[in-house]
Formats: sequence, C-alpha cells, structure tokens
Amino acid sequence: MKAQRILTALLLVSNITSSSCFLEAFTDALKRSAVYKFFERDDLLVFDPKRLEKDLNDFLFGQHIASNVILKSVSSFMTDSKPNKPLVLSLHGTTGTGKNHVTKILARNIYKKGEESKHVQIYVSEYNFPDRGKVDLYTAQLRQWIYGNVSSFPRSMFIFDEMDKMQPQLIDVLKPFLDYSLVNGVSFHNAIFIFLSNAGGKVIADLALDFWREGKNREDLWMNSRELEIKISTNVYNDKNCGFLHTSIIDEHLIDHFIPFLPLELKHVRQCVLAEMKHLNITKDDELADEVARDMPYFPEEERIFAVKGCKSVRQKLVLHVEE
Repeated sequence: MKAQRILTALLLVSNITSSSCFLEAFTDALKRSAVYKFFERDDLLVFDPKRLEKDLNDFLFGQHIASNVILKSVSSFMTDSKPNKPLVLSLHGTTGTGKNHVTKILARNIYKKGEESKHVQIYVSEYNFPDRGKVDLYTAQLRQWIYGNVSSFPRSMFIFDEMDKMQPQLIDVLKPFLDYSLVNGVSFHNAIFIFLSNAGGKVIADLALDFWREGKNREDLWMNSRELEIKISTNVYNDKNCGFLHTSIIDEHLIDHFIPFLPLELKHVRQCVLAEMKHLNITKDDELADEVARDMPYFPEEERIFAVKGCKSVRQKLVLHVEE
C-alpha cells in the first residue's frame, strides 16, 4: 500500500494520467522489482536485544536454558551485518512447554506484524505434508516455497512444527538452504529456520527429574549439564520413529543449537494461569490460579513434579473453573 501511494504521487507529479488499471498493472510490475523490496523492508522492526530479553522474561515461563540460548543466538545473528549462514534452531521438549509460544515472541520482535507477517512461513508436518505417497511432490513444493520466499525477502523466517513426524526425505530438502554456500546465486544467510519437535523430550525430562531427585536446583541445569545438547542430537538422529533419523542436516552439523525445553513444574503452570487471566480480562485471583494449576495432571505418578501437558489446555481449564 505504501508503495502504491508513493507511486500515485509520482505519477501525479509527472502529469501522467493514473487510471486504476494502469496503476494496478504498474504496481504489479513494481512488486517484482528491487524497488518494491525496498518498501517491503518496512515490515521489519529495528531489532532491540533488550526488548527481546524483556519479552522472554515476561512471557516464557520455566525455560531459563531456552531463554538464554535464544536471546544470545538471535541477538548475535540479528546484529551481524554479514552472517555466514542462516540461523537454524531446533527446539525440543514435551508438549506444552513453550516451543510454539517462543516462535511468536521471536516473530513479534523481528516483524511489525509478528507471526501474521507474510514473511513468517509456518509448516505443520501432518497438515502441509499429510500423504506419505506424495513425498516427491512435497519435496518440489517445499524447495520452491523456500527459494521463492528468500529470493524476494532475505530476512524470511521458516517455522517447521512436528519435525519428529516429518519424512527424512523432506527434511533433507532443507540442507542446501541451511549451508554456507549460495543456492543458484541466492544467499540464504539472513534467513531464520526454527524446528519444533517433541523428539528428545524424554531425555530432557529424565535429566530434569534426576536433578530434582538429587536435590539440585532446576536453574543449575544448563546446555552442557551432563552433555544435554549432545544427548538430544544423538537421540533424535538415531530414533527410528523420528523424522530426524539419519538426516543430513544433523550429520553435517547445520543446526546451530539443539535447545531443550524443560518440563514445567506447578509454579510455572500457575504463571501460565495468571497470564491467561490477564488475556481473558479476568480479575487476578491467586487462589483460583493455585486451584487451576493443581488441577492439571502431573508426573511421575507418585511425586507429581512435572505437568504432563505443560501449559497446554490451561485456558480451557481456567474457563471451566470460572464457570463453576
């Protein structure tokens, strides 16, 4: 729209009759030019590491490892004028721990329209690639989608959900785009790829539970604790039921960070309940927040330490309590 308004002004100044048909045709032609790409940059925010840090602190609960790694890696990448490869993050953990949520936080810190930006492409394995018999078609489509988006807008973001359910052949299509070299003369070095997966969740949960049983603080668990990151990458690479099985993007070390999302405890679920109260314009009620959080299922069965569904369904559970 901004490009069209400027075009209109230029045409009027030049005493050119700007019929609607002429303007539409001229604008369409402009969209394919470098000039339009200049106007499209308006969708990008000026990146502010402090703003991202505050967003992660305020809205991502119980994930000190993920917050730390994401803040440092994204800030370094976004402030690098000439990155040598795309940023590739692989987020792992059980359901409801914040993997999808953090992609929304990142999107709204990079694009003015956040996740609604047309430069944020989201693929869900079982939705976008449901038929295993059409893998060749999906492969061609995916290659074209990624190449086309980055060709027109280098700072594109690609989010792949349910990577553990994605066919390895499809995952391997991504390899040329994640590497250090150009693809048909196009650089992908400013693009961001984020993979979401439940794979590795058991490894992460078991380590977190071991820490708890040993009486250690959750906040003392870090990426290098008992080779956590190595264990995650090894687990997903060798898991016969996981899409990452023996994929080249792991084998050739194209993923920058395997980021663990820890299972959430009662106190973190309670924070989610309070956040949902605010979102739904419900008056803050600490007793209600406690009640809803306690009503969620936890594991192991005896200790009841970690939320089975994390913060998933917290909003629905809260609504039930409010209606009672």
